[in-house]
Amino acid sequence: MRILFLGDIMGRAGRTAVAARLPDLRRDWRLDAVIVNGENASSGRGLNEGQARALLEAGADVITLGDHAFDQKDMMQMVEREPRILRPLNYAKTAPGKGARIYEIAGRKVLVAQVLGQVFMSRTYDDPFSAVDAVLGQAPLGGAVQAALVDMHCEATSEKMAMGHFCDGRVSVVVGTHTHVPTSDAMILPGGTAYQTDAGMCGDYNSVIGMEKTEPMRRFVTGMTRARFEPAGGEATLCGLFVETDDATGRAVTVAPVRQGGRLAPQGPEG
Repeated sequence: MRILFLGDIMGRAGRTAVAARLPDLRRDWRLDAVIVNGENASSGRGLNEGQARALLEAGADVITLGDHAFDQKDMMQMVEREPRILRPLNYAKTAPGKGARIYEIAGRKVLVAQVLGQVFMSRTYDDPFSAVDAVLGQAPLGGAVQAALVDMHCEATSEKMAMGHFCDGRVSVVVGTHTHVPTSDAMILPGGTAYQTDAGMCGDYNSVIGMEKTEPMRRFVTGMTRARFEPAGGEATLCGLFVETDDATGRAVTVAPVRQGGRLAPQGPEG
C-alpha cells in the first residue's frame, strides 16, 4: 500500500498548495491513501468546516487535528458528523469525535490514530502511550488491519522517538507533527515501522514556523507584543512522508521524506 502523510497545513498558503498539488501527486505517485494534518489550516488556529471539505475534495482520505482541534467552533459539530476527521485520542474524555478509527481505503482496512504528547505542551493531556496501546490491542497489524498510522503531535523530539519505538512492529507508520520543521531522520525501525520525528509543515518556509516574520522576531528581540501572529502567505512547500507497506504484514518496505514546491529542496519517492 502506498501512503502519503502531509504535515501541518499552515494557513491559506498551505491549503492552496495542497489543493493545487495533491491531485497530481495521487496520480503520479500512485497513492492508495493520503492522511493530512489540518490543525493549523485556519490562520494557524484549527480547521473550519469549509476548509475541511476542501481538503477532502482535494484528495485527503483522513484529516488529523491536534492541540488546536476545536479552536474553530464549527469543528465541534463537524467532527461528530464526518468520520474522516480525527481529534486527538487522549484529549478530554468529553470531547466530541474520535481519536482513532479503522477506515476502508483502497480495499484495505487502515487504522489511523492521533495522540498529543505531554512534554512542553501548553496543558497536560492524558498519557499518550497507554491511549495508543489500548487501540493497537484491538487492531493487530497484519490481522484486523492491513496498515496503521499514528500521528504523534507534540513538541519534544524525545517523546516522538519514544512513541516510534513503543509502536515498532505494531503499526506501519509513526510520524511526528506540531513543530513545523521537517527532520532528516526518515527510516524504518527494526520491527518494520516507518518513522520520522517531524513531517514538517505545508506552508511558507520564508517565515517563523509558518508565521509572518515581523511579530515573532519582535517578541524574540524585545520581549514585547505589538500585534497578532499572521500566517505567511508566500508559496508553500508540501512536506510529509511517503511510505509503502506490505499488505500481508502491514510493515513498511519503503520510506521517503516528501518536500514539494516552495523554498525547500525537492524530495519524494523514486518509483
